[in-house]
Amino acid sequence: MRTARILLSTALALTCAAGALAGDNQTWGEGLTGESLVAISDLLDTPDAYVGKTVRVQGLVVGVCAHRGCWINLAGDQDGQQVRFKVQDGVMVFPPELAGDTVIAEGVWTANELTMEQTKKVCEARAEQTGETFDAAGVTECMTLYQISGTGAVVVGK
Repeated sequence: MRTARILLSTALALTCAAGALAGDNQTWGEGLTGESLVAISDLLDTPDAYVGKTVRVQGLVVGVCAHRGCWINLAGDQDGQQVRFKVQDGVMVFPPELAGDTVIAEGVWTANELTMEQTKKVCEARAEQTGETFDAAGVTECMTLYQISGTGAVVVGK
């Protein structure tokens, strides 16, 4: 019995050590299947060129959905840039503690064309967040929101 405990303890210790050496990265969804990264700045500079294509990006998590953990925002490689990595509710759930970690995320780049009513709601919410005054009459064109419809993600270096 004592020998079995020692063997079990040794196996557990070796498993933990192997995980630590491998980086023990946390994975969501299908993981990663692509090989090359696309710079977030490239996605944002020419968004229509990537629509419908599978993309793989890396960035610092700067926002996490507080309600269901169904999206994360990743900071771009240039100041002020970020993209949303959105998944179906409940398929992957990102914890709030993920903020501040670096993630490689993969999925299909999508364009969501908003109606005028939706565009005004988005503009109003953004104005509210920044403390600016919202003028509905100043909104004259519909917006297109781009995001990655996520299939997999991995925390880097944890």
